[in-house]
Amino acid sequence: MENFKKGYNCSQSIVLTFADILPLDRDTLSRMASSFGGGMGRLREVCGAVSGMFMVAGLLYGYEGPETGQVKAEHYARIQDLAHKFEEKHRSIVCREMLELSVKHDAPTPEARTEEYYKKRPCVEIIGDAAQILDEYIKANS
Repeated sequence: MENFKKGYNCSQSIVLTFADILPLDRDTLSRMASSFGGGMGRLREVCGAVSGMFMVAGLLYGYEGPETGQVKAEHYARIQDLAHKFEEKHRSIVCREMLELSVKHDAPTPEARTEEYYKKRPCVEIIGDAAQILDEYIKANS
């Protein structure tokens, strides 16, 4: 939540929260997640916090190479489990649905992070929930 308040996007906020247990440096993680804020570049598709959870899960538990069998199925089941836990709290993993926006593809320029912005956007809480879900998953699977 603090990462988002510092100005990082929702996806960066999640991956940087777990940077101490990931095999990449903070700058690489931040660049990797930079395209996923605002539901993927403010397209308002999959929530950036959810994309961040999935990136962290991939770095911690993902497979390498052109896997087509059980390993891939197990990883996809993991991702679906994380998504389901998130949906239990927020009814969706889609940014525009959670924010109740009618716009599918938003303007690319982010809004200024003012007090008014934080009052009308539940993003800080959404990010906190995503981080908690992922943290609990990691602890249960360590």
